[in-house]
Amino acid sequence: MPRIELGSYVEAFVLWLLSAIPALLDGISAVVTVVVEALTAVFAGPPWWVWLVLLTVAALLVRGWGLAVFTLLGFALIDAFDLWQETMETLGVVLVAALIATAVGVPLGIWAARSRSVGAALRPLLDLMQTTPVFVYLIPAVFFFGIGVVPGVVATTIFSIPPAVRLTELGIRGVDPEVVEAAHAFGAHPRQILREVQLPMALPSIMAGINQVIMLALSMVVVAGLAGADGLGTVVVSAVTQLDIAAGVEGGLAVVILAIFLDRFTAALAERPGRGLLATLRTRRPQPTAEAPPPAPTIAAPTPAPGT
Repeated sequence: MPRIELGSYVEAFVLWLLSAIPALLDGISAVVTVVVEALTAVFAGPPWWVWLVLLTVAALLVRGWGLAVFTLLGFALIDAFDLWQETMETLGVVLVAALIATAVGVPLGIWAARSRSVGAALRPLLDLMQTTPVFVYLIPAVFFFGIGVVPGVVATTIFSIPPAVRLTELGIRGVDPEVVEAAHAFGAHPRQILREVQLPMALPSIMAGINQVIMLALSMVVVAGLAGADGLGTVVVSAVTQLDIAAGVEGGLAVVILAIFLDRFTAALAERPGRGLLATLRTRRPQPTAEAPPPAPTIAAPTPAPGT
């Protein structure tokens, strides 16, 4: 059987794209670079203890004392490893990639849930995106955007999109059809049904998809480090190439701490009812009591006339 030169065709297509849309690629690179650098400046600019206090308070409000104590001890340990700057750089890359993947994946999931043909067309593409080795994403990303943080963000974003699409579609398809039919019966517009019925009821599944997006983005940290992205990925890659066990253990542990925090934090946002301090205060808030209605006026029975 003759050999099929599929790789050559893909290479020719990539070269054509590179020559056809250089301005678009430069614009994407500039925007991603500015956003990542801005987030990194926000996270790494203040003293480390400021963000330690803020993250601990946020964990306490959303999840409770367990995650708050873990956040306090875990991020204090990261600072003790002298990896605070690298952790904040990784957090910036992960948040940018997760936001882009969510902004792309959730609308695609809604579209797939509302159209079975779209869902059938997206399914093999999502399978391909999830089963392709992660290092393969770096080849076109580095070719298009060079070495640096941008190819790491692009590869991470593409790798993280599928769970947002799948779980959004699953959540909307899982809404009780009788509820949707009742909304139709009351004359609600399809967009109104989506906004006020389907999306609120599918929110736990959508939040689970966003949680998985963040976890997949964190799993690409080391791969993004190979592409030149700053952060903990660079620390781990350097430790592997230099056989530095101590640096590898510390960098890997910092990734684990960040992953556990983001996983528990985003999972708590989808819980109903919540388990954090906010939920406790909300349940303990005294509910206004309804005023008792005034007593109904009593009408005296007429007295019978004398002689009757």
